[in-house]
Amino acid sequence: MSTDGAPTTPSDDLLNRRIIDLISRGDARSRSDLASLLGLAPSTVGLRVQSLIDAHLLRERGEGTSRGGRRPRLLELDGDAGVVLTADIGGGHARIGVHGLSGAVRDVRTIPVVLADGPVATLDAVCAVFDELSRGTIVRAIGVSLPGPVETRSGTVHQPSRMPGWPGFSVIAHLSERYGATVAVDNDANLAALGEHREQFGLGGHSITVKAGTAIGSGIIVDGAIHRGATAAAGDITHTRIDASAGRPCSCGNTGCLETVASGASLVRQMQELAHQDVVRTGDVLQLAADGNPEATTLVRTAGTHLGQALSGVVNFFNPHAVFLTGSMSASEPFLAAVRSRVYEACHPLVTQQLRIERARTGADAILCGAALWALDNLELPVVR
Repeated sequence: MSTDGAPTTPSDDLLNRRIIDLISRGDARSRSDLASLLGLAPSTVGLRVQSLIDAHLLRERGEGTSRGGRRPRLLELDGDAGVVLTADIGGGHARIGVHGLSGAVRDVRTIPVVLADGPVATLDAVCAVFDELSRGTIVRAIGVSLPGPVETRSGTVHQPSRMPGWPGFSVIAHLSERYGATVAVDNDANLAALGEHREQFGLGGHSITVKAGTAIGSGIIVDGAIHRGATAAAGDITHTRIDASAGRPCSCGNTGCLETVASGASLVRQMQELAHQDVVRTGDVLQLAADGNPEATTLVRTAGTHLGQALSGVVNFFNPHAVFLTGSMSASEPFLAAVRSRVYEACHPLVTQQLRIERARTGADAILCGAALWALDNLELPVVR
């Protein structure tokens, strides 16, 4: 309600996103469905839907079944409205996707990249695939994930590790000039969190998504949107101090960080210290644990306990609906079980009463889905006057 008691409606951008989301998810099929779900007057919804039709984002596809009056005109996303392109750029490779306007993945390619070659060379390689995937159609928006802290307004990374030449370079400006489309950039963990959360909760709810692989990252979603904090560092549990770490030095300059004892890279190092020199990747440790190797199993369980300990403080403070785990480590049942056990043991019962701790459903596509949704969230949509 407004201050004078009159009903209020969501902002234009939010209402557009809700309408597109409801139709893309199949929750609404007509204007009357939208009015009912949004709690708005049919006239308000009708004007909004018409503006989206005029912008070639929605289209009508025939008539539905009458419920006593005129048959409703059914709505769907306009399949000819263009595509969203995405890139999940990592240290040694990039996954590149093409999506419809619902954010659903249509095709994915993987190419080798070398971040140390700098942003121009890396993005040129990505753009070559973008051009191939978008040939013959309109590029509406582009979403990019980077493996470091991101200033989202400019699309630049700041204080990144292992990304020489990238600080101060605007990915948004570079790609916008080339494609003339909306470009949105964020950290990979944030986008994984957004992709998984929207898959399970839509535009509401609160969750934490942890990407546990060679390294550890996490993202926080509040009311369906990424929570970044004052300096875009919210959710970074990677450098939480773990007492059992024996003061191991971390790449951040401190000692005893979670990443030194719970990441895939730390498991590889610890197995090598136990004379398993044939272990070179996180997958090697996980496979040994799956095969019943007692040393690997113990290390994997201990890593899960450490992650659960770091998460318990966040869960107690934040009280989310769910904690989702993605990345290679999440495939290990001993790891997942240890995380669950520690969080449930260390948190207040009221906080864990309805808490879900589970693997991400979106799997390897979580970051690409999140990048597409983040790009669509930034897409300029029509304003009803």
